[in-house]
Amino acid sequence: MGSESWQRPWAQLKYYSYHPAIFPNMVGAVSADAGAGDLVQVRDKEGKVFGAGFYNPKARVPLRVLHHGESAFTEQDLDQRLRDSIDLRLRRLGLPKSTDAFRVVHSDADGLSGFVVDCFADTLSIEVTTLGVWRRLRRWLSILHETLGTSRHVISVDDEIARMEGIRFADVPEATEPGPQRVRVRENGLRFEIAFESGHKTGFFCDQRDNRLRLGRMAQGRMLDLCTYSGGFALAAKLKGNCDEVTGVDLDEKAIDQARINANLNETRIQWIHADAFGWARQMQRNGQQWDTLVLDPPKLIHHRDRMEEGIFKYRDLNALALSLVRKGGLFLTCSCSGLLGRGEFEELVIGTAHRHGHRLQILDHSGAGMDHPVMSNCPESRYLKLLWARVL
Repeated sequence: MGSESWQRPWAQLKYYSYHPAIFPNMVGAVSADAGAGDLVQVRDKEGKVFGAGFYNPKARVPLRVLHHGESAFTEQDLDQRLRDSIDLRLRRLGLPKSTDAFRVVHSDADGLSGFVVDCFADTLSIEVTTLGVWRRLRRWLSILHETLGTSRHVISVDDEIARMEGIRFADVPEATEPGPQRVRVRENGLRFEIAFESGHKTGFFCDQRDNRLRLGRMAQGRMLDLCTYSGGFALAAKLKGNCDEVTGVDLDEKAIDQARINANLNETRIQWIHADAFGWARQMQRNGQQWDTLVLDPPKLIHHRDRMEEGIFKYRDLNALALSLVRKGGLFLTCSCSGLLGRGEFEELVIGTAHRHGHRLQILDHSGAGMDHPVMSNCPESRYLKLLWARVL
């Protein structure tokens, strides 16, 4: 009743929620002219203006609220939000002073749901997961390239997400120059090459940048990097730390090949081993091998809530194996990038595992992703990366 005077297009909520993701059972009436990917005005269950967001009736999450409040929110406001995200990284955080590899847009944490952008030298690596972003990508690419001084981009869209969101790959915006297969970047004095075709996610985990720098300052003696990916922690330990021997282990053969390339770029020698971390660590345990510094940074082990128990078991098993390989008094850095596992739950898991296997941990600190990966207060699960720093006693 009374919706005739509402600004169109609009969507109404059945329930109050300040979370950006509004699932189907929470969406009420929607104006007939609301199309897939439209920016719609959002009304609360009483009919009052609640905010604005992307609407897509075909999607698993049909409404993504980008703005809360009664003030009007337009396409120009969306563009300004993108510019604000860029400004945070360039001026407020001053990231180009220490690296040319950093996150520019972090989806909901920057109020641009479904949009992830990493800047790697002159190239943008972009992930799109919503039709609302896809429809505006040509316009936003111009803003990004002009402001960041980049000239090329690589765009990725998961096949299943594209199907659910109604994203057509034929509509991929053309690059100002052909997207590269590889690009080289610098990070706190280290050099890395990024391979887009074989790399995970956007190609390089710049979320661990500050932690790699810190690990380099603390690493000593014999160092092991379990699940090394492209060798970030191993290289930091060898070139920035006081380590006489460094070993990196990963199941992904292409990642190990890339780690070798990165070691060569930095003119250093590291022992790279292509192996499953579980089986290899178990063999080292039987062999009585131990290290003074150990980093455990596995890939995401919990993907869905209905697989939580399985993922937690894997975290416990892998952490138990890793702890057995750390010398008494050695540094243990363990990580989780599973957003469904909270920081407190992760700490309890690691501590419980340590105690069950006869270890005590002198906890030094907790950390997470760098400031270019912020967390919005109404979307706490975007605090996906968790690190526990400890000495094993």
